[in-house]
Amino acid sequence: MCGITGFIDLSGATDAEALEARVRSMAETLRHRGPDADGIHVDARTGLALGHRRLAILDLSESGAQPMAGAGGRFILVHNGEIYNFRELRRELELEGGPFLPWRGRSDTEVMLAAFQVWGVEKAVKRFTGMFAFALWDAKERTLFLARDRMGEKPLYYCRSGKNFLFASELKALRAADVFRPGLDMAGVAQFLRFQYIPAPRTIYEDVRKLRPGHLLAVRLDNPDRLESLPYWSLKDAVNRSLYAPFDGSEDEAADQLESLLRTTVRNQMISDVPLGSLLSGGIDSSLVTALMQAESGRPVRTFTIGYDDPAYNEAGHARRVAEYLGAEHTELTVTPQQALDLIPQLPQMYDEPFADASMIPTHLVASLTRRHVTVCLSGDGGDETFAGYNRHVWAPAIWQRMRTMPRGVRGLAAGVIKAFPPKFYNALFRLAPAKKGMTMAGYKLHRLADILSLDSREAVYKSLASTWQRPEQVLLSGQEPPCTADMPSLWPGVTGFTAWMQFLDSVTYLPDDILTKVDRATMSCSLESRAPYLDHKVVEFAWRLPLSMKLNGRESKYILRKILYRHVPRELVDRPKAGFGIPIDSWLRGPLRAWAEELISPNKLTGQGILRPEVVGIQWQDHLSGKRDNQFRLWNILMLQAWLDKWM
Repeated sequence: MCGITGFIDLSGATDAEALEARVRSMAETLRHRGPDADGIHVDARTGLALGHRRLAILDLSESGAQPMAGAGGRFILVHNGEIYNFRELRRELELEGGPFLPWRGRSDTEVMLAAFQVWGVEKAVKRFTGMFAFALWDAKERTLFLARDRMGEKPLYYCRSGKNFLFASELKALRAADVFRPGLDMAGVAQFLRFQYIPAPRTIYEDVRKLRPGHLLAVRLDNPDRLESLPYWSLKDAVNRSLYAPFDGSEDEAADQLESLLRTTVRNQMISDVPLGSLLSGGIDSSLVTALMQAESGRPVRTFTIGYDDPAYNEAGHARRVAEYLGAEHTELTVTPQQALDLIPQLPQMYDEPFADASMIPTHLVASLTRRHVTVCLSGDGGDETFAGYNRHVWAPAIWQRMRTMPRGVRGLAAGVIKAFPPKFYNALFRLAPAKKGMTMAGYKLHRLADILSLDSREAVYKSLASTWQRPEQVLLSGQEPPCTADMPSLWPGVTGFTAWMQFLDSVTYLPDDILTKVDRATMSCSLESRAPYLDHKVVEFAWRLPLSMKLNGRESKYILRKILYRHVPRELVDRPKAGFGIPIDSWLRGPLRAWAEELISPNKLTGQGILRPEVVGIQWQDHLSGKRDNQFRLWNILMLQAWLDKWM
């Protein structure tokens, strides 16, 4: 794992020292992504500069250093991520022969360069299995290629700024360029308020874009104003292909094939020249990854988890019992509220643009714990999207079916009855009900249910469930919200079921722009590489071939994963309701975070900025303090925006 950055100065500048100084300044902002070494490549004749920060994982010697040139010097590569099938590709390339032989080292980067030489850029990218973002300079074609992995595990940003084309793993590297002129994108602000993240390709800055997952971008010096970004793989196409080639075997056959595929994936992702472990929450996804790691390992796997003093948020005991059963070497950290609170001022620096998924705090804390012991970890990320694991995948279709048969007036009346009681009333009620004691944030969830009762389409229901602010224009002084993927049927595959449709939208929006962004920044901020076996594109494509009944069996989510997991771990250790990876933001805002929050959202501050409506924010704040409404997520969105503005603008 690494950090990459660079630019092409299109003005015809030939001052090599100036180009080098700029790219070094940009790369230095990414030191946390690559603390082991740095490297640059400058070509003053073309105005090209490439920068790299290295976190050494494979081939720790100088032969794995970047930027790396291919044989003959046509290609220069800076690469962030891992190509898990590089050994297989290396054997194929050896059979074909070429000027790259003999090999100089053992890195996947060298194999990538050879693949570009033999197969061409687009064909080579399609052969890569892994997580990656790279920039490749083709001196012969005078073209810079940028590419991002299929599911969006690794980030890549780019922009035109004057006579410069800039790119980087993180936005802060773009800001470090002396030619970058940041301007706030109010459409991006509106999207952030709705979703708690800014969906690709937009960013918080005007004219800066995220490269979409599965895309290859070409910047040609003979026509630099035309940026060609084309997909080399798309989930939409993969889902449509699955409709014509569904899996037609039994459940046991599906479980056997999926387990074999996952074991191969886990085995490949365990290749590392540095210590490796597993992030273990004790849930279905991470427990299965850990079990397969242990099955592939000749010694105890290192596992890591965090817990809380608050039993409503603490799942550490579940992880501990799974680790003990598997014979793993387990490390556990109990996080104090103060440790979490101390992290909050660092979040704007860590995330570069407004980001408000509060689970970024525990994610960073467990990553920081893990990094004290290992450099690489495997996680269960992607299991929910691919195998129908979110609660909404279970209950949203059921509620929608019932809603469609009820008159709108009756639904509105029911919503009014629910909202007549504050969230704290329902929280207390559910604490008294023995069968519901495991349900957290009951009042908030019931109020969210009331929000969707008056809606008239599945698209509106999903968008409401995915939204923090249902109407961002209520709080914004200006700025128009652009359409999102849920508004554009042309971007959807041909699936008809509500659950499968939600899975697809989750996989192309929430997964890359929230979950994977969170994990990348939280882990890379402490120089830890995270790998996600469920996001191997072969696993994803196989999962979409399975009938929904093998993923969602009645109310039992991730059915096929459970079936495999129960072969390795007793059912009673992992069979429990799904819980989120959260923190008690609601009570913190009324307690230890109150002074911090009130300073960020003071009426004078909001009026001076001219972005948000002070009166709307004030009502949200007072309703939350009184307990009339649980506005923790709306307020956290506002506070993360305000904290980001303080840091960067």
